[in-house]
Amino acid sequence: MYYVYLLKLSDTTIYTGITTDVARRFQEHKDGKGGHYTSSRKALKILYTEECKDRSAALKREAEIKKWPRQKKLELVAGSRA
Repeated sequence: MYYVYLLKLSDTTIYTGITTDVARRFQEHKDGKGGHYTSSRKALKILYTEECKDRSAALKREAEIKKWPRQKKLELVAGSRA
């Protein structure tokens, strides 16, 4: 099972990624091992997770979300809490 996830970073940006283990990947981001973008901005919080059936589906969904403006991403997060 793969997951798409959104993180809130210390500079208020929203990072979108995929993983098979959200908790492990979040810890990697917090430890500065999650890639250049998140290592230069502290990962503060997991905002959203979404299950995908396989890696291909997760990559497609990640690409779709990354194209969205910030407001639409925030609406996705808010909708998941409703």
